Amino acid sequence: MSLLPDSVITLVRQAHQIVALTGGGVASEAKFPSFRESHTGEWARYDVSELATPQAFQRNPRLVWEWYAHRRRVAEQIHPGPTHQALAALERFNPNITIVTQAIDGLHTRAGSTQVIELNGSLLQTRCFEAGHIVNTWEHDDIPPRCPHCGSFLRPDVVMFGEGLAQTDLRRARAAVDACDLFLALGTIATIEPVSSFPIAARKARAHVVAITHEEDSIYTVLADEIISAAPGEVLPILALALLNQSR
Repeated sequence: MSLLPDSVITLVRQAHQIVALTGGGVASEAKFPSFRESHTGEWARYDVSELATPQAFQRNPRLVWEWYAHRRRVAEQIHPGPTHQALAALERFNPNITIVTQAIDGLHTRAGSTQVIELNGSLLQTRCFEAGHIVNTWEHDDIPPRCPHCGSFLRPDVVMFGEGLAQTDLRRARAAVDACDLFLALGTIATIEPVSSFPIAARKARAHVVAITHEEDSIYTVLADEIISAAPGEVLPILALALLNQSR
């Protein structure tokens, strides 16, 4: 039996608007360590409340900056995985594919995907703590550096524990889900609101829902029309190749 059913190839080929939802599973395929996996060595002696909350940043901005700088260096050294690369290839077949991700590693963008909504932000982007200015360069070597616009400390542009998702990104993601006719849930995805309601919204929009994951009995598989019990990195490269070959 083929790992990739013909019915799924047909769904993707005929889709007009696609949303692909990814999370920690796709990041793990690319060997990007989770928070827990990174919480080792010199960092193991710190609690999450000391490393990854806005309150921790206010108490000890240098420590929090250095923690996220460590994670950023790891992300920069990792190459996009097979799922990242396959989704970028699918965009060449259908430019109307939006990737909504819980990951903060920036790998979807680095793989070449252009419509990426990073719900939890990105380690590869920086903003100031007070006003939210997005800053790419700064002149001084202070740790953490200061915003050239307002002088407040810079911080990674990620959602720390205890912070809510950026409403602008959330609205964009929900609009993409409401407009899609195919919703792909790829790999292990945290079942937390509001993300876990996306497959419900997709079904209400009469979209087909396809889950490619080893997980069982999650909201993403329970609501799926098609379930492929495999890692997305095993399936999506086959899908991308099949579609690109058919389009020639």
